[in-house]
Amino acid sequence: MILVIAEKPSVAQIIAAALGAKKKQDGYTEGNGYLISWCVGHLVQLADAAAYGEQYKKWSYDSLPILPQEWQYAVSADKGKQFATLKKLMHRADISEVVNACDAGREGELIFRFVYEVAGCNKPMRRLWISSMEESAIKTGFENLKDGRDYDALFASALCRAKADWIIGINATRLFSCLYNRTLNVGRVQTPTLKMLVDRDAAISTFKKEKYYHVRLDLSGAEAASGKICAAEEAKELKAACEASRAVCTSLVREKKTAAPPKLFDLTSLQREANRIFGYTAKQTLDLAQSLYEKKLLTYPRTDSSYLTDDMEETAAKVIALLCGTLPFMAGMGFSPEIARVLNSKKVSDHHAIIPTMELAKTDLSALPESEKNILTLAGARLLFATAAPHIYETVTAVFSCAGADFTARGKTVLAGGWKDLERRYRATLKDKPEADDEDSADGTLPELAEGQSFDNPAAKVTEHDTTPPKPHNEASLLSAMERAGNEDTDPDAERKGLGTPATRAAVIEKLVSSGFVERKGKQLIPTKDGNNLVCILPDNLTSPKLTAEWENNLTQIAKGAADPAEFLSGIEAMARELVKSYPFLSDSDKERFKTEKPEIGKCPRCGCPVHEGKKNYYCSDRDCAFVMWKNDRFFEDRKVTFSPKIAAALLKSGKVKVKGLYSPKTGKTYDGTVVLADTGGKYVNYKIELPKKK
Repeated sequence: MILVIAEKPSVAQIIAAALGAKKKQDGYTEGNGYLISWCVGHLVQLADAAAYGEQYKKWSYDSLPILPQEWQYAVSADKGKQFATLKKLMHRADISEVVNACDAGREGELIFRFVYEVAGCNKPMRRLWISSMEESAIKTGFENLKDGRDYDALFASALCRAKADWIIGINATRLFSCLYNRTLNVGRVQTPTLKMLVDRDAAISTFKKEKYYHVRLDLSGAEAASGKICAAEEAKELKAACEASRAVCTSLVREKKTAAPPKLFDLTSLQREANRIFGYTAKQTLDLAQSLYEKKLLTYPRTDSSYLTDDMEETAAKVIALLCGTLPFMAGMGFSPEIARVLNSKKVSDHHAIIPTMELAKTDLSALPESEKNILTLAGARLLFATAAPHIYETVTAVFSCAGADFTARGKTVLAGGWKDLERRYRATLKDKPEADDEDSADGTLPELAEGQSFDNPAAKVTEHDTTPPKPHNEASLLSAMERAGNEDTDPDAERKGLGTPATRAAVIEKLVSSGFVERKGKQLIPTKDGNNLVCILPDNLTSPKLTAEWENNLTQIAKGAADPAEFLSGIEAMARELVKSYPFLSDSDKERFKTEKPEIGKCPRCGCPVHEGKKNYYCSDRDCAFVMWKNDRFFEDRKVTFSPKIAAALLKSGKVKVKGLYSPKTGKTYDGTVVLADTGGKYVNYKIELPKKK
């Protein structure tokens, strides 16, 4: 019997069906000479710091740095039953070999090996390496299983990555959390990502808007604009001079240009486009793509390749033909794909680009959830765009001289729509139309012009403009920035480039939000005060993507068997020691940096400073100001009313508040009335009931 271990239960089900294993047992499926079981993501992980001794259970500066000599492993608390099942199956006498069917990549290797080693298994190990969950791909993969030991170097690089992240993550997080008395998660990928958001926010907040002007000439249907003019008076003078002069065409340049079709999707570009078109977060897109993969409708989503392998030409042709008959915007379109453009085995690492599968033929698209249908259609549309003809257009640039200044008019004529025709048809099917690219909304056609042509006393106008600040990052732009970060320092052969992996970038963004360092405002991602503070206090090597680039370069060499894992980890340990040594103490003002600010409920009527809520009162934040409103004030207690923050806020805002159910000690009855803040500036604040005005 052969034991097959997949990364997830859903993937194990698909493999079991392809191998003809139909008998369901507790924690695995059996049949046809196979037992198919599964991990549940990271079933076994590096143990937490507390596993290395009592002194590490409590976070303290004195216990740092924490540098394990013998690494401990722990089974995730909620996954013990499945680990016990796998361990039992691995040690069954009738199991002759174990197949690693976890995701084909560095992390998939780590997930399987941790289970294999912690379970104490020494049976022969083989490796399944596939990019699609289609039955044919699975069967071909099992016909071509690799020796598991061929991937020892890949596992060594994965293990180094995990240990290095543990050492820096745990030591930096504990160090800064202890120093500032607040949980501050620090991570190799998370922190430089936060720095990019903080830098963008600073560029926006320090931006100073400046006015500038253009003079525009109307030349028989062609509008020619001057360069930027900083002074309004100068623009006004040029306008007047032009209207009394002659404009002469001094240059006319025609250029034929080609816009190549876009590449196929890797995960990051799919996430960016889904954010731009549908507003999905990176995590939502990954979850939807994963669901479609498990339904066999989409190829493996966690890929950083935007090409197919050279042997996939026939597969691509079949999928394209299927899409032409399935996607509504292709109705009535003749289409001759240029498939060779998307084939390049040299540019495919673990997995090829994301495309729909032939399973689409058996699927009723309308039965899918709308969000899944959106992602599947988007991936299908991209395959069609990528194999369509180029978009060809001609640009015309005309330069005119008038009153000693140059004016430029631009025009554009489409010669062959190519892939942009398909894109336009696809966009027309969308409920919410995304903003058109600047390139698409560019100039229209110009009238016939010739060099030397002149226009006497042209009509002119001045237009006023403002310089604009950079835009806040949204998920699409941040994913692009993460993908490019540090690339200039990264080995071209590195398995991973940029910050994080296509599979982890979404989780990094979500963690920044859940940790309170970043907040979502619509589509925008804005750093909070704590996020800005965290970037301020950390050393440059933790906020720069260069650290990741250095690690990836080393990990690439380890994966190739060309570098020593022990040497890499000793460098990481030295970095942790140096980090702790560099921060022995903080000044008193620095310690207060992350102190939680109490929400402001209003402004002090005496000094204008913020008023905060305390346990027993509402007090002015200026310690020199004596203004305070006590919650147990007799005025409210006698009237059996709780002096709530809502009442306090209204009194501070307008000096009075309508209150229902006021109790009258004289009559014993309740009534609705208006309470007035009657502050005379003394030690105590007074209140009174506003008497109704006599008619």
